[in-house]
Amino acid sequence: MTSITLDAARASSSPSDFLAVAGRVLLAAIFVLSGASKLADPAGTITYIESAGLPLATFAYAAAVAVELVGGLLLIAGYQTRIVASAIAAFSLAAAFNFHANLADQNQFIHFFKNVAMAGGLLQVAAFGSGRFGFDHR
Repeated sequence: MTSITLDAARASSSPSDFLAVAGRVLLAAIFVLSGASKLADPAGTITYIESAGLPLATFAYAAAVAVELVGGLLLIAGYQTRIVASAIAAFSLAAAFNFHANLADQNQFIHFFKNVAMAGGLLQVAAFGSGRFGFDHR
């Protein structure tokens, strides 16, 4: 193949490019919405964190808002995607073990494995990057 043919092949989008951005947006949506709801009710969120027995609830609140809201928006944008996806995956696992570990309760069981599944999807993004439609590609 000539250089021109290779450049044309690189310039065309594939279904995988669209699936990658759709996957990022769908994964990020729950984090952006959750971060926004925490931002809207700081006192309630801090009380909930304290009820789970975690130390430094105010700091944990600020960190959760940053990871969910900022991290979610960065994931949508495809900026520093591998790092952001890894951080949100770790956050999801921490939330599963600290807030949803009562697996005898069916609701908590579902939330626990929802968080584990989201972490799995995020690790896929961390492994393969943002795809063509993200700031990382530029």
